[in-house]
Amino acid sequence: MEKTFAKVEELADHIKEYVNIRIDSVKLSAAEKSSKLAATIFAAAIAAFVFLLFILFAGIALAFVFSRLTGEYYWGFLIMAGIYLVLGLIIWSMKEKFLRIPIMNAMLQQLFKDEDDDEEN
Repeated sequence: MEKTFAKVEELADHIKEYVNIRIDSVKLSAAEKSSKLAATIFAAAIAAFVFLLFILFAGIALAFVFSRLTGEYYWGFLIMAGIYLVLGLIIWSMKEKFLRIPIMNAMLQQLFKDEDDDEEN
């Protein structure tokens, strides 16, 4: 009878240890995934900022080109403003297809990448 109680206590200790290890494993996995996601978001933000600077300076250069063609500075900048307005309206009308869904897919792929890799092996 004493052996049975000792084995039950030993089993309970093993179960507690397993649960604690499993909790630690989940915490580490969540920390790893969130840090990867944060790094991806940070890198995308930097790339978007650089791309925005490129668009800004290219737009200013094109505005001066249009200004030279029209003979007045304000016409060149108004033409570029109109081009930006049209592009903005096109992007806004297609935001679901070109922005929201790809961003969600990229984030979900980043979050569940390790689980998919483990299932394939």
